[in-house]
Amino acid sequence: MAKSKSLIAYFSRKGNNYVGGNITYLPIGNTEVIAKMIHELTGSDLFHIETVEAYPEDYMDATTVAQEEKRKNARPKLTNTVENMDSYDVIYLGYPNWWGTMPMAVFTFLESYDFSGKTILPFCTHEGSGIGNSERDIKKLCPTAMVQPGLAIRGGSVNDAASMVKSWFL
Repeated sequence: MAKSKSLIAYFSRKGNNYVGGNITYLPIGNTEVIAKMIHELTGSDLFHIETVEAYPEDYMDATTVAQEEKRKNARPKLTNTVENMDSYDVIYLGYPNWWGTMPMAVFTFLESYDFSGKTILPFCTHEGSGIGNSERDIKKLCPTAMVQPGLAIRGGSVNDAASMVKSWFL
């Protein structure tokens, strides 16, 4: 039996973020921290979902843009694509919880590929809102994929989340 090949596709925003009740500058976004933990544990390929138009560095401005994108059901353009998506069997899909679900850039990503028969393991970072509606939204966007129960990690706890991440999928 062939060994399955896995990809960690994640959207993460560095800069000013809401962490533990305060606005804090993060040189690396919380979701990227978790994506790199998964990479260390699995050796999976990494793919950073990035938008052509960057989100504002200011936290409040970024949330305003994110809310407007959600209201318009926007599909922001992405800077790059996954080569050979067909070669992956397992997709670890990471994102922050923005307004109760994934950022709209993740919707763009999911609509750009055929996930038929692939296993999707969602993980998100948040500051109290958990995984929100994102699992349901992934299932709606990828009805022929096997969407596993997701992992929600509080952003302020990402640096101490290695054991939680490891027990989630191993």
